[in-house]
Amino acid sequence: MEHLTLQTFKEKVFDFENPNNKEWKFAGKLPCIIDFYADWCGPCKMVAPILEELAKEYQGKIDIYKIDTEAEQELSQVFSVRSIPSILFCPVEGKPTMASGAMPKTDFIQTIEEVLLHPAVKQ
Repeated sequence: MEHLTLQTFKEKVFDFENPNNKEWKFAGKLPCIIDFYADWCGPCKMVAPILEELAKEYQGKIDIYKIDTEAEQELSQVFSVRSIPSILFCPVEGKPTMASGAMPKTDFIQTIEEVLLHPAVKQ
C-alpha cells in the first residue's frame, strides 16, 4: 500500500488541476481503492488490516492507496470527504464511486469483483 500526496495522486489517479481534464479520466494502469483516513480515527484503524490483506490477495490486479486527510486536506475537499474512513473505488474505465464508513472485508471483495475487476458483469 502506498500513501499518496497531492502530487502522487495527480500522477497515479487523476490530475484534477489540469485544465484539459474537464471530466474524470483515470491515470492508473490498474483499478484502485483509495482509503481517506486519519491516524486518530477508530474505524479507520479497523479498516487498515483489511486493506493490507486485500493488497496481498489482489496484488497485480488492483492498487490500494491511502490518503491522510490531515496532511492532504486539499484532496479531502476535492472529493467532499466529510466522514472517515471514506473509500474511493476507481475502475480503469468509468467514474469512481465513494463509500463512507468502515466496511467488512466481504463488502470490499464484492465491490472489487463487481466494480473494479468485472464491471461488464454488473447487473
